[in-house]
Amino acid sequence: MERGESLGPARDRRRIALARIRAVHRQTSGARWFSHESAALLWGCDAVGISGLTHLIQPTRPRSRGDDPVVRHHGDLPAEHRAEVSGLPVTTLARTVVDCAASLPPERGLVIADSALRAGADRDALDTTLAARSGARGLVRAREVIALADGRAQSPGETLLRWALRSGGLPPPELQVEVVTRRGRFFADLGWPALRVAVEFDGYVKYSGAFGSTAPEAVFAEKQRQDALEEEGWRVLRVTWDDLRAPAPLVARVARALSRSSR
Repeated sequence: MERGESLGPARDRRRIALARIRAVHRQTSGARWFSHESAALLWGCDAVGISGLTHLIQPTRPRSRGDDPVVRHHGDLPAEHRAEVSGLPVTTLARTVVDCAASLPPERGLVIADSALRAGADRDALDTTLAARSGARGLVRAREVIALADGRAQSPGETLLRWALRSGGLPPPELQVEVVTRRGRFFADLGWPALRVAVEFDGYVKYSGAFGSTAPEAVFAEKQRQDALEEEGWRVLRVTWDDLRAPAPLVARVARALSRSSR
């Protein structure tokens, strides 16, 4: 991930990728459906590390075009895997999630899968699509990613945090852990309730004013929230994008907190 993945540059890459998709749509004809990462963007899914390539599934075998930024997947897309978003032909949300989970690095596929579930993707449809794609390249990885997916993750940062902790061998946390305090009911991003350890992901957006509050107000509200959690005996660890770029120290920090709380 590049610095600022959580806000400006990431939004720019998304905007440029969507503009390219629309340009490709205008310049192509015949049966074709936007797929993979391109379909995920059209469905409004979160994505990190956006490649800028435009993916299409088409029934005719594509010609090699050298530096063509369009990735043309050859195959017959079943009717039940076809959809339309904003007037553009696209793979269904379930097929999109499966294709991304099969072809992308697992943490990037998980960001898309979490986001799709949060937006209402149906687990039964995902299972049906996985079965229909049996034997396709990357299906073992796709099954693993989709089994881990959880729509309670509220942002790509939370998803990548969960992946980093899992990859580091830590026990799986619960998501959106409810804690009742004297200041009200709060939900920690990730946590181990039995040990009263919570991990909060702090993305820039939380303090940017995007949700209607000024930065000082957001910081003060977050401090009050953390104080309330700590008064209830919770140890709260805060994680940023910089921490995710160096996951080993992050995993060690969380492991120490879990170990101390278990004594």
